[in-house]
Amino acid sequence: MTQVAFHFNAPDKLAYVCRLVRKAARQDARVTVTGDADTLLRLDRQLWALAPSDFVGHCLGDADEEILRASPTVLVQDPRTSPNRDVLVNLGNVLPEGFAQYARVVEVVSQADE
Repeated sequence: MTQVAFHFNAPDKLAYVCRLVRKAARQDARVTVTGDADTLLRLDRQLWALAPSDFVGHCLGDADEEILRASPTVLVQDPRTSPNRDVLVNLGNVLPEGFAQYARVVEVVSQADE
């Protein structure tokens, strides 16, 4: 059964997700982050801007298959297309199809979210 966790009151949702996936990567968890294309591109830029000591290996969902399989964190609009199945971080407004394929789902709720 999929475990669902809510992380409330994140002042900056994308900065929070950067820290979350960094922590997960340090624990060898394979993470999928899902959301709309614009949000994923902004998250991608923020992950690349982390300090070298905080680097998180990641790729967007349109990367080559070999890169997708090697990346501990994958950013995709459709989580069913990701090879990673440990943790799903949902940045969308609805629970995506295929969430039950994941051991854990994390819903991040910012202070601005309704």
